[in-house]
Amino acid sequence: MTATALVVQNTPSGGLGRWESWLAEGGLAAEVAHPYRGDTLPERLLPDHRALLVLGGGFLPDDDERAPWLPRTRELARQALAEGLPVFGICLGGQLLAQVAGGAVRGSHGQPEFGSTELTLRQEAAADPLFTGLPEKPRAIENHVDAITELPPGAVWLAASPGCPYQAFRLGARAWGVQFHPEASAERIPFWDTGRLARHGVDRDTLHRAALADDANSTRVWQQVAHRFAAVATAV
Repeated sequence: MTATALVVQNTPSGGLGRWESWLAEGGLAAEVAHPYRGDTLPERLLPDHRALLVLGGGFLPDDDERAPWLPRTRELARQALAEGLPVFGICLGGQLLAQVAGGAVRGSHGQPEFGSTELTLRQEAAADPLFTGLPEKPRAIENHVDAITELPPGAVWLAASPGCPYQAFRLGARAWGVQFHPEASAERIPFWDTGRLARHGVDRDTLHRAALADDANSTRVWQQVAHRFAAVATAV
């Protein structure tokens, strides 16, 4: 029987992308909730959901006025951590995971990152179930101005970039947060807001060309990570 993950999508454009099919290849189905358009999040993950994924969005993790579903999302993340259920948080989702576990997040902090960005895996990644054996300097799509400024107590720090130190971390055995977008391919970039990018001195077409050049290699890396996360979730 296929296991099912609850996926919290926070904006219309911030979907699961290529990870939906990659998770399915590993036996993990995605039930996507769209609370921004009125979907109700469940009170509990079990027994219907074996894992939780929280996607990105232009909010801080406690931006409850603009995103009134975030308190329930935080509660589901706390529940998953307490019960040892697999979690994968992307961008906003990674920040939310860090915050509920005792870390810190700041808005408009540090160096904004956009487009294909080089990451550096730390020594701790060699023993991580998802990151072990990956290239030392993989590339991934970034699209953020907010950042984690302090990891939670006990977090395992897995990856960094020059502009944002806390790119990936693990809590316990089965919960991961990342600042980058492993679910996003280069083809998402042409839909980004040119005005927002211009305010940060970034050209969308330039970002797109660079990401296309990196796409084949980054696809292999993040497909492997998705398959590994599915394996963790289906083994619970």
